[in-house]
Parts: sequence; C-alpha cells; structure tokens
Amino acid sequence: MSPTPQTCYNCSHMSHDLEKQRHSLAHLLAAAVLKLYPDALPTLGPAVDNGFYYDFDFPTPITEKDLAKIEKEMKKILPSWKEFSGAEVSYVDAKEKFTGNPYKLELIEEINGKGEKITLYTSGKEKTQFTDLCRGGHVDDMSTVPADSFKLERIAGAYWRGKETNKMLTRIYGLAFASQTDLTAYELQQEEAKKRDHRKLGKELKLFTISELVGSGLPLMQPNGMIIRKAIEDYLWDLHKDKGYSRVWTPHMAKESLYETSGHASKFGDELFRVTGGDEQFFLKPMNCPHHMQIFADNQFSYRHMPVRYFEPATVYRYEKAGQLSGLTRVRAITQDDGHLFCRVSQISAEVSTIVQIIKEFYTTMNMMEGYWVRLSTRGDDKTKYLGSDEVWEKAEGALEQSAKENNLNYKIGRDEAAFYGPKLDFMFKDAIGREWQLATIQCDFNLPERFDLSFTNEKGEAERPVVIHRAISGSLERFMGVMIEHYAGNFPLWLAPTQVKIIPVRTHHNDYAQKVFEALREQGIRAELDDADENLGKKVRDAKNMRIPYTIIIGDKEIESNNLTIENRDKGKIGEKTIEETLALFLDEIKNKS
Repeated sequence: MSPTPQTCYNCSHMSHDLEKQRHSLAHLLAAAVLKLYPDALPTLGPAVDNGFYYDFDFPTPITEKDLAKIEKEMKKILPSWKEFSGAEVSYVDAKEKFTGNPYKLELIEEINGKGEKITLYTSGKEKTQFTDLCRGGHVDDMSTVPADSFKLERIAGAYWRGKETNKMLTRIYGLAFASQTDLTAYELQQEEAKKRDHRKLGKELKLFTISELVGSGLPLMQPNGMIIRKAIEDYLWDLHKDKGYSRVWTPHMAKESLYETSGHASKFGDELFRVTGGDEQFFLKPMNCPHHMQIFADNQFSYRHMPVRYFEPATVYRYEKAGQLSGLTRVRAITQDDGHLFCRVSQISAEVSTIVQIIKEFYTTMNMMEGYWVRLSTRGDDKTKYLGSDEVWEKAEGALEQSAKENNLNYKIGRDEAAFYGPKLDFMFKDAIGREWQLATIQCDFNLPERFDLSFTNEKGEAERPVVIHRAISGSLERFMGVMIEHYAGNFPLWLAPTQVKIIPVRTHHNDYAQKVFEALREQGIRAELDDADENLGKKVRDAKNMRIPYTIIIGDKEIESNNLTIENRDKGKIGEKTIEETLALFLDEIKNKS
C-alpha cells in the first residue's frame, strides 16, 4: 500500500534516525530542483516508508529522464551540507520569505490560524543554501549520510493536499536506506515483488477477473480463486466454531438511520454508497458492526449468557478513489471475516487471549509468524475525530494494553491510529520476501454499545452495558488473498491449491488406468485433474508446472505393470513410486495438517 501523504510541516521530530535521514533528503531534493529549475515552486516533502518524496509545481513538465540530472545535483550539493539550523519566525517574516509561492503561503496561513509556531530550517551555505517551512526532524550532520544510500525512483502526479479539486503537481519519489547494501536489498526485493504481483499471477492462474462492465474495485472470483477463498473461509470458521461463536447473516444495505446512530454516516461521508428505493434512502453497508448490534439488541441476555460471540464473513462497501484501487489489495467490495463479541469488562482479557490464540494458529499455518509485531493503535490529540468521552477511551486503551501485556505481545504504541469508535491491536506480519502487511485486528469498543443503548441483566437484576470487541483474523478475504498469492508466488500449499494433483497419461492407451487413479483421488475429496488429451507429454508436464500444481502423477507402461504410481512434487521433485493407497494417505495427511 502506498504511504499516507503527510505535509512536511506535520513531520514532527521523528524517533528513528532513518526517518530523520529520509526527511533531510527531501530537503536536499528540493534544493537540487531549485538549483536546476529556479522557477519551480516547492510545496511539501515528507519521509515515507521506503524513502521520501517532494511535490513541485513546475512551469514546464519534467520526465523520468530528468531524474538522473536531479539526483546528480543532490549528490553534488550533499558534501556542502552539515547541520540544519532552525529558527522561529513571525507570521509577517514567513510570508515575506515565501512571497510568490501560494502553496507555502497557504500553509503559513493555516499554521498561524491554529496559533502554532512558524519555524524555518536551513542547511547549506551560500550557493547550496536552502530554507524550508518545517517543524524539524533532521539528521544532526548531513555528511554522515552515504551518497550511495539513496536514489531518485520515479515521478507521479499528485493533487495539492490530495484534493482532486486542487492543481495537479509533480511528485518526485526517492528511495533512501541506511546504506547502499540496504538500498540494493530493497531493490532486489522490489524486483522479486514484480514477479509475484498478484494481478499478474491472478490472470495467469485464472484466480480472479476485473471487468470494466462490472466496475473498478469489484473483482470477480474465477472457479480457481473461489476454491482458495472458500478454503480460507472454512479454515477461519474451523478455528472459531469450538470457541463459542455463532454464525449470523446480515443484509448488504440498511436505512440511513442505522449508520447515523452508529456514527458511520458522519465518519465516512462520501465513502458511502447511497441507494434509493421508492421514497426511502439506504446505504450499502460500510461496516458489519451496526447490524450485529441490532441482532444483540433483539435478545434478552443475562450475565449468564455473556460473552455473546457473532461470526460473519460479510461484504461491505466503501468508495475508494479509482487511482487507489489495485487488484485484490485495494477494492470497493470488502469481505471481512468479521466477528463481534459482547462481553463484560472483566471478560475482556480472556476474550482477547482467545482471539490472539486463533491469530497465532492461523498465521503459523500461513508461515508468517516470524518477526510479527503488534501496534496498539490509540487516540490522537484531535479528539474531534473520535467518538466517546476521555473516560471511555482511557478505559478501552487500558484494557487493550493490559491484554497485550498478559499475552506477551511484541507491541508498540501507534498514536492517532485508532478506529473512530475505539483503540485496537493491529497485527503486522511479513511475507516471504520481507514486506510488512497489517492484517489481523482486535478492537475494543465502549462507544457503540452506548450509542445503541445495548444492555444485559447483571447479577443484581440491573441493566449493565456490554463492551464490544471487534476482531478480524485475515482482515479482508480479498486483500488477504492478494497477499497470499504474492507470499506463495502462486505456489500454494496442497490444502489451498485450486488443483492439487494433475494426472498425466503418457499415451492414449494409458487413459483407462489414469481414469481409475483419477476417480480414486476424487472419491477422497482430492482436487485432481486428468489431462488425457492426445498431446505431447512434455507439453502436458509444462502446463502443470505453469499452473503451479503441487503434485503430478505420470502414468505409463511401467505404472500399469507395477500397479504403482510415479509421483513428482512441484517443490521437491520426484519422490518415487507409491501404491494408490500410499499416495492417498500422503495427500490426505498433507491436506489435513495444512503442511
């Protein structure tokens, strides 16, 4: 996913040296651009996950070919830069400094309107000197930044402040790491990522389709893709069904009043899809939780029933901008493996522990547990973005942090990352090539039960307000599938593979025995295919390899005479001859254990 754009001014003092280095290089980029293109107007330039960028208003457009020249100028300037000197300036002096740059002037007006300090940071001397509007967060000495640890990557269009009604600017992206070794490793990772691109593999393996007639961000599952999706969904239910969860179902839309009560209408605004039926107004649901609140509300629960646990893999809809959509990983129809638990405050820790157990088992199976960490996402300073009182938030954040400690989670605080109704534990996992993905989440919510006036009867016969724990293990089935396609590079383990075994007779007179083997596998529920076409053996084998089928069984004269099978594994090569019974046992054991 693309990094969230931030303003240079909002890049407050960063805690990590690499982030400071990247932010400092954004300044260096702006200085180099102004040296080469004096009429360009610099706007904003933050650090991002893999480097930095800066947005410019160029009088004459530049192209990718110009990046080498700009990068060369950056490295020419670098030795003359040392420390960054910061100074607080007056509103009048700041406006005078940036006369002629409407973008900087807009930021200055905004900062002044908030009553905040206006600070400028300068680096370099004389001909290489550059001053920018900034809060700081730079390296102490630019001479410590290796010249071979960064490079300019690409250019892109970007609306000023991300608003489509504003002018389109030119964004220059740069890569930056602690050393050339790290930069090279990242570039190799990106090359490998291109080979694993789920959009490319999804097409080759016939997993999903994007249709212009259906609409952007609304993927269609091909039969092969549906097998994977259903296997993941079934596994998720297997992990929940013996832990007190009940399956529920809710419709794809509801009246406006439901989302006005929940707060989603005001929170998501233009991201909601509106539907008109006669003289009634509906929304396609952006979240499942308000619906589950109504199921709980239609029951008379006592403390003896608590916790109440609902499970529903349900599709929700949000309007994502066309430019942000990407295959399965950024869509408009999002199927969440959603669960909501209604419990007492005293039960939060035990319920979170159960969910953590499920998450660990699920991601161990997916071979993604190594190096995972958890972000405890809390409320930020702008409390208008969140529902509920300070007391409620302190209680919710405290409960989740206590649960994180009790479950020995490797967690870090992420301020201003909470859901609008409550704090959450976001689980970060690395895929096979080291990329980090935020997937599972556990959210603690004291607000929606209040808004929907939910209650159960406690031991004293009084109405008591439940706490709601929202949790999703895979995050969303679409995005998770996209991650899995790339994680496995299309080489799915046997239990997930759309076709698990390909049976290939050498000649047409071997077809009868091949058919017998095929039927034996299918009777045991193994997803087998029989390629009995009168074609070259080499072509049949190549087709099986191209489709990344885990096992291939070749049947010729020798197999018929011995009544055995010659088996080849996609990853391990030939594994020798086995009887039909031994082959079935091998496959069924591997599928059962999800190995």
